[in-house]
Amino acid sequence: MTVLIDAKLCAGCAACIDACPNDAITLNEDIVAVMNEDKCLDCGACIDECPARAMEMA
Repeated sequence: MTVLIDAKLCAGCAACIDACPNDAITLNEDIVAVMNEDKCLDCGACIDECPARAMEMA
């Protein structure tokens, strides 16, 4: 399983970045969250914190 980010829903608030225990998420030049799958622990902490519901485990 992996965390997927829907770029159309992402508001660029960075709540997921603050929630990630492994610094696996950054914002790109469009101010949209991007997941570094090599660093992601698949813990779901970012999903719980996303107010836009732009993240899901798939």
